[in-house]
Amino acid sequence: MKQIPNQINVLYETQLNQKAIPKKLCPYYKKWLRYYLDFCHKYNHESSVKKSLAHYINKLKEKSQTDQQQKQAINAISLFYEIGTDHAGKKNPLKNKTNLILKKKEGLKESNASWVSVYDDLKNEIKLRHYSPNTLKTYRGWVRQFQNFSKSKDPRLLENSDVKKFLTYLAVDKKVAASTQNQSFNALLFFFKHILKRDFGEFKDVPRAKRKPYIPEVLSREEIDVIIANLSPPFSLVAKMLYGCGLRLSECMKLRISCFNFDTGTLTVHDGKGKKDRMVPLPESIATEIKNHLAGVIDLHEKDLKAGYAGTFLPSLLEKNIRTLPQYLDKS
Repeated sequence: MKQIPNQINVLYETQLNQKAIPKKLCPYYKKWLRYYLDFCHKYNHESSVKKSLAHYINKLKEKSQTDQQQKQAINAISLFYEIGTDHAGKKNPLKNKTNLILKKKEGLKESNASWVSVYDDLKNEIKLRHYSPNTLKTYRGWVRQFQNFSKSKDPRLLENSDVKKFLTYLAVDKKVAASTQNQSFNALLFFFKHILKRDFGEFKDVPRAKRKPYIPEVLSREEIDVIIANLSPPFSLVAKMLYGCGLRLSECMKLRISCFNFDTGTLTVHDGKGKKDRMVPLPESIATEIKNHLAGVIDLHEKDLKAGYAGTFLPSLLEKNIRTLPQYLDKS
């Protein structure tokens, strides 16, 4: 289906705001406009000519659209026609589109525009979906690179062609790995869909970095033993848990005493990849070493308490509640 050109989309959104169309109706108005442009493209009608609207409404009737839907579609397309008469003094907004866009670009910069609100929205959208902080860091990095590549063009003026040029630049000029380009693609997909609230489009003609076929190198049991033997505590214990429990490094670093269950010989991993919990077997061969390490940690913690130094990383909301707890205790 034909999409609304970005320049027309900017003008149409401005028109909706000026006409005080309720925000909850704006998506429906844009949907009717998108259907109208697609209809004109398929059946060779001039989208800027008002006579095309009658043919469009007849098509809606054939599709069994209700009278209310037809009325809403008429209002939506009428606002589209008014773009030219209200702002350019012409009845044909597409034939004189260049001059119209230049007159309507007040406050929209081709370069050096502020992206502060973009990063604020990105942070909010990531937190709203409870994505990993690493995802926020990665997506923010790619959006910043895209901003630099587009010379800080006003986000409302960004088009799919800007993304195509950026992805082509990564694949052809920077020669990035396939995984890197795919990561940038996903970051910009999220940026367009959830921040700009715009369709991303198709990118079939964009050169994609090829994933190199390779055979993974797997160390033998003897080689693993040699590596662990050359590590000193506590790094040797970390390596043993990574290998014996199948943990990621970040998961191993976030383990707490409550995660270990020596009675059942299991280890509970909280908030793993995808914010999922899972339970894995705890190797008996390192159970004694883990207990000794935990005893040392407890002893170190007691020394810290006596020295007046103590603390740990907590989830943001829990940390906030604990900080405000003394205030409530004082009031009581």
